[in-house]
Amino acid sequence: MRRIVFSFLVITLLSAVAFSQDSRPPLPTVVVTGTAELMVPPDEVVFTLEVAKRNKDMQIAKREADQALVKIIDLTRRFDVKPQNVKTDYISVDAKYQSVRDPKNRIFDDDGDEIGTRVFLGYDVSTTVIVRMTELTRFEEFFAEVIKTGLSEINSVSFESSKIIEQRKEARLMAMKAAYEKASAMAGAINQTIGKAISISEGTSDPGRYGFFNANSTNVNSANVSTGPVTVKESVATFSPGAIKVTSQVTVTFLLN
Repeated sequence: MRRIVFSFLVITLLSAVAFSQDSRPPLPTVVVTGTAELMVPPDEVVFTLEVAKRNKDMQIAKREADQALVKIIDLTRRFDVKPQNVKTDYISVDAKYQSVRDPKNRIFDDDGDEIGTRVFLGYDVSTTVIVRMTELTRFEEFFAEVIKTGLSEINSVSFESSKIIEQRKEARLMAMKAAYEKASAMAGAINQTIGKAISISEGTSDPGRYGFFNANSTNVNSANVSTGPVTVKESVATFSPGAIKVTSQVTVTFLLN
């Protein structure tokens, strides 16, 4: 019995302490969000190129894809692209089929859906090549030449900065200073000051790159390449790299004095 009474007293005391803590008024705080934005010039351009060939003979499809790939590699050497900046990212071989329906010979699956006859179209052999150029002055010349190599698609062309880590750090520090200044101004408006920060969280930041071309884009600056000849709109003849936007956002909670 004594053990039961003692346990009940301990639980009661703990509950009273917890209640007294919960009943305390919350600390006065101010929560602010600081943002910063840097505009930096790009110093790299990354091409994502795809070579895809189809043939019912897999060896022929592979040979044709290899020939186009060799042309791209040779082109990068002509433009003095470093070997470590040329990467074969993805290689695949897929057997392609097409369903053909014959009204005189209708074929159905087990669920009663008409599926037709499966016709073999050939093997698709594809390779993705990523090329990183550090000489932006040769961008237009390289682009004009790469579309002659027999590639199937220009997936994307993006402009990036090799110093993006340092630039993000700078933007983050600017965002923190902006948050501090904002909190100080808000507290000063009511004759108070801010104390130490009790929480800091960072929001999403800009990836630090922008795309100029995209094969699936309808933008005027797009280059769309299908299995046929490469087609490039006239507006790509004039090239201006612009600037990359690097942003940072932080949310800080300060104590109020």
